[in-house]
Amino acid sequence: MGPLHTYSATITWTGAGTAGTASYTSYSRNHEVELPGKPVLLGTSDPAFRGEPGRYTPEELLVVALSQCHMLWFLHLASTTGITVTSYVDQAGGTMRVEAQGAGQFTNVVLRPRLELGSTTTRTGEPVTDELVADVHARAHQHCFIARSVNFPVHVDPVPLD
Repeated sequence: MGPLHTYSATITWTGAGTAGTASYTSYSRNHEVELPGKPVLLGTSDPAFRGEPGRYTPEELLVVALSQCHMLWFLHLASTTGITVTSYVDQAGGTMRVEAQGAGQFTNVVLRPRLELGSTTTRTGEPVTDELVADVHARAHQHCFIARSVNFPVHVDPVPLD
């Protein structure tokens, strides 16, 4: 077994107001997420569940975490493969289903990364093709800690190279 990494966060509910949870509509879903040494992240619930549209939701942050993890692994593996990436933009999206009782789960997340390259060949002279990029994406997906930890499909649908 390899090394263990631990992560900590403090989540503080800030939405009690004067009535607290006296009723479903009496309290705000606002909260703050504090991570050591980083700016505070303002959180809430999805607006469909009485959250504020200008704050981050756990559902959004799950999609973000999957996208970030994949991107970071892709950039690492692109570098070791000899591909020079100069821009990476992912238009990621996720679908969550809510059941009649109110519980729910994500059904999938789709990552749609678009790359710009510094060169059309690798450092060893091999052409950088959509197939080579797809192989690096597949390897990145196999390594992504977050994608390996969720119980729903994470699809990678890269935008073809120009």
